[in-house]
Amino acid sequence: MFLNAAMSAALDRIAERAADARRAFTPGALPARDDVATGAPASDFTLDPLSVSAPADAYFVTGNGSGELAYTRDGAFSLSDGKLLDQRGQAVYGFGPGGDAPTELRADPVDVALGRVSDARIDPDGSFSYGRATIEPRTGATGRQRVVVGRLALARFPAGSKMAPDDAVESSGPKGAAPRIGRPKDGTFEAVVPMARDRSRVDIDRSLIRLREAYLAFDALRAAETAQLHLGKIATDLIK
Repeated sequence: MFLNAAMSAALDRIAERAADARRAFTPGALPARDDVATGAPASDFTLDPLSVSAPADAYFVTGNGSGELAYTRDGAFSLSDGKLLDQRGQAVYGFGPGGDAPTELRADPVDVALGRVSDARIDPDGSFSYGRATIEPRTGATGRQRVVVGRLALARFPAGSKMAPDDAVESSGPKGAAPRIGRPKDGTFEAVVPMARDRSRVDIDRSLIRLREAYLAFDALRAAETAQLHLGKIATDLIK
């Protein structure tokens, strides 16, 4: 049986609804369809010092692998070779000391090469820092120095803007809508919440209901198509 346009569209709706259902288990995920979205964002406590939760109306700024900025609510970051990364392994952007434009946040390459980077954390004002081991040359006494790499960048889009989820973690900004980008606790954005991770913004119960409805709609279309083909065959046989 060849699929007509209506049945093909019904299969697309099933795929969209299934994707939303999967996103219900991904921290910080946004739904593709607004009718399965939860209310205000919520977060869970974690012992990870590199996990943070963004303010309710803000997004973290990351790279998308193509040199363009992307946005995410999932603030479960990690450190690899001194670079702060998101869940997809893309660079997390922020502002270095005295910097005016968002750039990748990474530790001093000399500290990374010498293995002097430890105890990395993110504070409420978005400061990403680590402990640097030091040695006093004359006495040999060891110490520890706190090094601030920079502050996380946050983005906010105009009210009513619709984000376009690229996958369960990352979203593109609305077309034609430029974000306001700043830092936590800068007078424009509220503080981030350290040691917390956003819950998914997808309601699992509603998403499963919508998925079931999509399957039922496809089954109805398939039954109608089968009945139409059957009637056509009967009519052809009668003509013969």
